[in-house]
Amino acid sequence: MAEFSLRRVILLAAAITSSWIALLVIDGLPTETFAQYTKKTLVAHRGASEDAPEHTLEAYRLAIEQGADYVEQDLQITKDGVLVCLHDLTLERTTNIEEIFPDRYREVNHAGVSEKHWFVFDFTLEELKRLDAGSWFHKRFSGVRIPTWQEAIQEIRGKAGLFPEIKTPEVYGLHGFDIERLVMAELQRHGLDQPGADPDTPVVIQSFSADSLQKMAGEMKVALPLVMLLGERNRQWVSPAGFQKVKEFAVGIGLDKSLLRGNPTLVEWARNAGLSITPYTFRSSEVGKGFWNVRAEMAYYLYTLDVDALFTNNPDQFPDK
Repeated sequence: MAEFSLRRVILLAAAITSSWIALLVIDGLPTETFAQYTKKTLVAHRGASEDAPEHTLEAYRLAIEQGADYVEQDLQITKDGVLVCLHDLTLERTTNIEEIFPDRYREVNHAGVSEKHWFVFDFTLEELKRLDAGSWFHKRFSGVRIPTWQEAIQEIRGKAGLFPEIKTPEVYGLHGFDIERLVMAELQRHGLDQPGADPDTPVVIQSFSADSLQKMAGEMKVALPLVMLLGERNRQWVSPAGFQKVKEFAVGIGLDKSLLRGNPTLVEWARNAGLSITPYTFRSSEVGKGFWNVRAEMAYYLYTLDVDALFTNNPDQFPDK
């Protein structure tokens, strides 16, 4: 009885400002397994990106302050071969590139329409450092710069884990870059290329590209844990047999939450394959249908569906914190 009461107190405290849905979900936890639920893992998606401009040192610092276990970095490559933290392959959404370099675009035909895009790989690091990467989010972040991955590692190290994503390796391959080797070389320079090298800074590498992860696990002999991201673009892997194949080169899957909500048995498939499961992405600005707020939504996936971790733009709303 004492254990049950303590569980109720902890979980009710964690659910303050949450909806009655979250409370009902959490109250269904069996008391004998409560200990395992205190170890759920929080990955800050692009940092605390609901409260600060994504993939900036400001967003990373805030994520750590809000209790992130890991901070995610999407990685792109500059013209001069430097890894930088940016989600998009292009710069126009989150910087003032159109003002600083108005004529340095490429015209891309999309669905019969010509579009202007400023690609990261067309600019040197020095040029990218001239861009404002914060004003698009809010004027108080005016002048914030795009960080290199080296700067991100130095900022986060010792405070949280690193969860880099290898972005569009096939695109960078066409431009002469081996993004997988660049990532590992940077980790090696920081002494973080082996599991447990720094207990305060664990590293997990993720990608949507099976080819990229297979290369790292096989040819490159990468010992760090690898996670394969799965969504609509590669849902052919989403099956019991597909998960078994993923296990050959990865230790876990990152799964689009909409696929998981429509088929909760995916958790069982992952467990049977020996894979961890981390759904994405939970945002207060885009709460799933049927939930009052993002904390309630996260609680459902963590405790009812029993996933291991999740990606969120709102580290401060994580139910375990």
